Amino acid sequence: MRNLNFDSSRWKLLNNIMVGIFSLYGIAIQNYNVDETSYFQKLMIEMLTPIQQGTTSIKEKVFYTFDHYVNIVNTSKENVVLKDSVVKLKNKIFTLEEVQRENERLKSLLEFGREIPRKKVLAQVVSWDSSNEFKVLRINKGSLHGLTEMSPVITMTGLVGYVYRLSDNYADILTILDQNNRVDSIVVRTRTHGIVEGISGFTCQLKYVSRTETLELGDEIITAGLGEIYPKGIKIGKISKIDKENFGITQKIEITPSVDFHKLEEVVVLIEDQVVAKSIDMKDKK
Repeated sequence: MRNLNFDSSRWKLLNNIMVGIFSLYGIAIQNYNVDETSYFQKLMIEMLTPIQQGTTSIKEKVFYTFDHYVNIVNTSKENVVLKDSVVKLKNKIFTLEEVQRENERLKSLLEFGREIPRKKVLAQVVSWDSSNEFKVLRINKGSLHGLTEMSPVITMTGLVGYVYRLSDNYADILTILDQNNRVDSIVVRTRTHGIVEGISGFTCQLKYVSRTETLELGDEIITAGLGEIYPKGIKIGKISKIDKENFGITQKIEITPSVDFHKLEEVVVLIEDQVVAKSIDMKDKK
């Protein structure tokens, strides 16, 4: 019985070895034959390959165009933002430069006329009264700032006029261009006295000057200091035209004001010290 079992086991082992040998031999001699491409397959390759190439090219172009468009849109947005920033910066620089120019003008106004024994109040021109042919202007200071009626108004270049109407925070100035504003004046070179009055446009005239006075074009006119309005020595203007009429005893003299009223922005109001103190007390009480 044992011999039978032993023979059966040897047979199985021998059988497995033989199967393994044949399997390895089959793998070793196996050939991978490549089938020959048929005519139909060649035709399909020739027909479809250009289409595939075109599709790939179109796909690449679409992606490139899309990316390019996105880049352009983003760049355009960035340009808009940058332009807006540049405009804001330019406006800011312009504002700062304008503030600097204004500060320089105000500083010059404060330093101007130190020899005049009066307090000075800086004010800005806020409007012109067009109904009076630009002969009346309004400033942004009033009685609360110490201004009173008949207070003289000047600039660095010369005489502007005087305060003739007041409110708490504003004042109207009757300029020397108005016919109702009469200024006692002197011709600096000859010390000739006369009265300066406004005429049409932005010019004035020097009245009541004798024909015997030898005045010249360019002669400078200043305030005479007579009366209780204007201090002496403030520039009024220069003689720009002289007409000695054949009749009468006076000359017709035209004056160009020292102040350029077209460009007037800030002025100085001259007030008495006691008026300032009284105004401050009233303001504190309010």
